[in-house]
This record gives sequence, C-alpha cells and structure tokens, in this order.
Amino acid sequence: MHLTLKATCRLKDLLNHIYVLVPVLDRRKHYYVSRDELEKLLAKGEGWLANHPAKELIAKRYLKYRGSLAAEAMARLVAEEDTAEALDDAPKDAIEEALEQPLRLHDMRLDRVAEVLKEAKARRVVDLGCGEGKLLRRLLADKSFDEIVGIDVSIVSLERAAERLRLERMSERQRKRIRLLQGALTYRDRRIEGYDAVALVEVIEHQEPDRLGAMERAVFEFAHPRLVVITTPNREYNAKFDGMAEGKLRHPDHRFEWTRGEFAEWAKPVAERYGYELRFEALGEEDGELGAPSQMAMFERA
Repeated sequence: MHLTLKATCRLKDLLNHIYVLVPVLDRRKHYYVSRDELEKLLAKGEGWLANHPAKELIAKRYLKYRGSLAAEAMARLVAEEDTAEALDDAPKDAIEEALEQPLRLHDMRLDRVAEVLKEAKARRVVDLGCGEGKLLRRLLADKSFDEIVGIDVSIVSLERAAERLRLERMSERQRKRIRLLQGALTYRDRRIEGYDAVALVEVIEHQEPDRLGAMERAVFEFAHPRLVVITTPNREYNAKFDGMAEGKLRHPDHRFEWTRGEFAEWAKPVAERYGYELRFEALGEEDGELGAPSQMAMFERA
C-alpha cells in the first residue's frame, strides 16, 4: 500500500501526525500498550487530534483497543475540543439568565438542589457540568459536605470556578474539601465512582440526544451513586417568557428542551434499568397547564 500526504505546515507538526498515524495504520504492532502510550497520543495529537473526524478510531487503534485507555483518551479529547467552544459561553449563558432573572429561577434552582443533597445526608458529592462553580460555592458553605468534586468539559469554566471560589486563598483544611477536574459526561470516569450523590444542574439539555445513552451509563451504571439529582428546563413554560419566539430554546447551546411528559418518558426507563426509585419536583412557581419553569428528577438507589 502507498500513502501520500500533502500539507503546508511546520515539519514538527507533520512529524507529530506521522508519529500517531503510523501505528494506527500498522495493525500488526505488538508492543504492550500502557498509560504512557495514552499520554504520548495526547501529547503528539495536541492541536489537531481533538478536531479530527476519525479521532475515536485513531484513539482505539493507537491504544490497541484497550477499552479503558481509549475511553479516557476520548474524554480528554472531547474536553479539549469543547474548551475552544466554551470561550464564548459567558454571553450565551447571559441570555438564559436574563430570561429567567425575573423569576429568580437560577438561584432558586441551585438552592433547592443543595437542600436536596443535604436532606439526603450526602457527604461526598459530584457536580457534573459544574460550570463556574455556583453550586460548588453553596456546598462549600455547608460543613455537612465533606468532599466536593466539580467536573466540567471546559478548562475555561474550571479556571473561572477556581477564581470565583478563591481556591488559592482557602485554608488548607477548606481546600482539601474540594477538587476541580476536567472530564466529559459521556465517558466512564473512575474518579467519581463511589460518591454519595451526583448533581447535573441544567446540563443534560446541552447534550446531543444520541449521546444521552452514553451519559446514562457513565452516571447510573459506572458512577452508580446513591442519589442522582437532575434539573432541566420545562419547555411548556417557555410561552410565559416575554419576547420569546415560539419554538425557540432558552439557551443557544441547548440541543433540546423537554416537556414534563418527555422528561418523565426519559427518566422512568433509566430509573428502572439501573435500579433507582424516582420522584419529580417542580422548580419555580407553577402556572396552570404550563407547569413550573424548571423540573427536577431525583433518582435514589433502591
């Protein structure tokens, strides 16, 4: 087989491509694949692999189909890809917050999630999709939470969270209670297994619908906490917002927004499949047939 590569680029960049692609194309490599190979892949693929349309195939072949290593590689590559998109998240988030501000929904939602976690006596909590740390700040203020982990795909958001939480100024004792980690929701992450509770506050609607199954396994099957708390907008309530066009979503990055019925249709089979009891709660003042502006599902391990 003959392969011709053409590009106008620095020699260093070309060699990095070749370093990765040669073992990918050579299916006969026989050496042992360890974590060192994962780090080499990410180092040599920096700047191009995260955006490559065949990145998943490249990662699997380079790592000789070592499932756990390939999954971690993909999680970190997805995180790298999405970090660039997160640079303009602040203006987008401002649109949604301005829309909901008259209802004080943003603060009320976070306050209620923190209450639910405390009522469940969860002492070790993971905030998946923690953003700039607004829920983390509430949890840190309550001494009943011993260990708090914030995970986000965006390095930019994690840096903002660290700054807003003033991690550098915390006492050593307080600093030991919290960790900020980069990670993706759709891949197994052993760092969050064994925790009491996982919260996903206004997160799932940012996922592509065809990736929800991967997120379900990562959270409910692998992390398998005692409690999972998920909030998401109620699409029916959108008709109440002034100036919001019919069919428009609250945030430019939302991939979908569910009605209360659609949320229940998704949540009930998930609870049954992974052995959780399920209850729902409206968030915000209800408005007749439209319901409340946001909705919360609490999955408690049976």
